Amino acid sequence: MSSLTAALAMLRQRVIAPALATSTRCYAVKPAAPAAKKKKLGKLGPIMEKKVIPVETDANKLVGYVCGSNYLKTGQDVKIKPDAEYPDWLWTLNTERIIPLDELDPNSKQYWRRLRKLALRRNNQLSKLKKF
Repeated sequence: MSSLTAALAMLRQRVIAPALATSTRCYAVKPAAPAAKKKKLGKLGPIMEKKVIPVETDANKLVGYVCGSNYLKTGQDVKIKPDAEYPDWLWTLNTERIIPLDELDPNSKQYWRRLRKLALRRNNQLSKLKKF
C-alpha cells in the first residue's frame, strides 16, 4: 500500500500538478471601451433623453396664431379668425366645470352616461375592499 501511495504522489507531482498550474481559463474577452458615450439603461431599456421644445415668446404671434397647430415640417400655424366666422354653438360650450348629476336632465343621454360612469367607479371601489 505504501508503494501505491508513493506512486500516486509522484504521479500527482509530475503530471497532474503541472497541468493544473499551466491551464488557462476560457472566459469571454472583455469588450473594448466604446468611443461614443454609452446610454444609460433603465429597467425597461435605454432611457430617452428629453427634447427641448422651443417656446414662442413673440406677443403678436401668440395673439394672432394658434401656436403649435402646425405639426408638419413645412407650413405655418393656423391664423385666428374673428369671432363672427366661428359657429354660434362654439361659444355655448361648458369649459368651466363639470355639471353635477343633480343638475342634469334625467331624460338626456349625458345624464345616463354620467350615472353609469359613477356606478362603475363605485363598484370598482367596492371590489377593491372585498377580501378573498
